[in-house]
Amino acid sequence: MPAAVIMEENFDKQLEQCEAQELEAPGGIATPQVYAHLLALYLLHNDMNNARYLWKRIPQAIKTANPELSAIWAVGQRIWQRDFPGIYTTIAAFQWTENILPVMEALRESTRQRAYGLVAQAYTSITADDFAAFVGYSVEEAVNGVVSQGWQADPTTRMVMPKKPDPPPVSSVPNEQQLARLTDYVAFLEN
Repeated sequence: MPAAVIMEENFDKQLEQCEAQELEAPGGIATPQVYAHLLALYLLHNDMNNARYLWKRIPQAIKTANPELSAIWAVGQRIWQRDFPGIYTTIAAFQWTENILPVMEALRESTRQRAYGLVAQAYTSITADDFAAFVGYSVEEAVNGVVSQGWQADPTTRMVMPKKPDPPPVSSVPNEQQLARLTDYVAFLEN
């Protein structure tokens, strides 16, 4: 099994464990470490609604006493604002503890992969500087990375031309089944 799949399953288990620890906490208030880990895992899973509601239910005293928790929320705010360069700089600006560091590194990498996908879908060409800011690399690293993925880069104009992603396969529905669905739909509208 690839390492990325194993890590993803591990993060899913960690998320379940942290949610259980929060629910089973005495007095309904978990430790700052549980809150920090749970918030980072929500951000990793791009679950912004649960991250926001977790931030709202964390007691103010815990928020102010734990700078790492505030730093994780600062990353969440950048994600919410879709500020890709800000996400990378906010992650790099803090010295994470050893239990949060792997989650934040995975968050940086998943954000980078999401940025690659968004650029591939939205752009026919983009300047190398803008693209590097989107993916959190230097211009040289970004250009070398896209060329290795089959994209094109023009050094004279400093433009990157993304390779369009393959369209998802279209599921073919047999004609009889399609006709039956249409008949049921029209019959429903008439009644």
